[in-house]
Amino acid sequence: MAAPETGTETGQKPRLAPIERPKGLMMRLAYWGMQRQFGKVMTPVKVMNARVPESLKPTAAIVKFSTKGLRLDPSLVLLVGDLASQINGCAFCLDLGRAMALRSHLDMKKFEALMDYKTSPLFTERERAALAYAEEATRNKRVSDTTFENLRKHFNEREIVEITWANAIENFYNLTNLPLGIGSDGFCLLQQAKAGTAAGAGHAAGSDSGKAARSP
Repeated sequence: MAAPETGTETGQKPRLAPIERPKGLMMRLAYWGMQRQFGKVMTPVKVMNARVPESLKPTAAIVKFSTKGLRLDPSLVLLVGDLASQINGCAFCLDLGRAMALRSHLDMKKFEALMDYKTSPLFTERERAALAYAEEATRNKRVSDTTFENLRKHFNEREIVEITWANAIENFYNLTNLPLGIGSDGFCLLQQAKAGTAAGAGHAAGSDSGKAARSP
């Protein structure tokens, strides 16, 4: 799967320079943890959180809720987010979401065909109902009774609220990154490289095991 070729990968620079050396212990720890987990510090953190350290705690709470607090199928949450980011043109969120999908070993064909979810055979009616709801909410900030009633056919009330939350959170991320010119951080490429390295190591280990088994 090709990584999104937008944002940083095409030379876009944030309107506010990323802060590479933050002040305060909390921010330095955040940088360290992110570098360790992702291989680099996310540009939104260097542009926004570093300038407003008080925003780090609520941002972390939103991330925790969206990744651990929702009971929806994680693949559906990522599809909803990816669709919103495609509609809004947020390269950073699109890149990060695809990287998370790769990390979770999801079927990337669905992400490639996402804008055709209404007709693509890759999507279930349940997924189509959620995506139609998310698309309409993202584009119009409201949804029709028809769209909502179709959603109710496939999801219970908690799930409907969670889909609404997932879409709203993604739009929130989009609206913090886009005005500040924050583009892709290349996480998708990093994840692809990591997966390739792991696959290569596994192949080498299997080859070595085969040779050992054949040795007298």
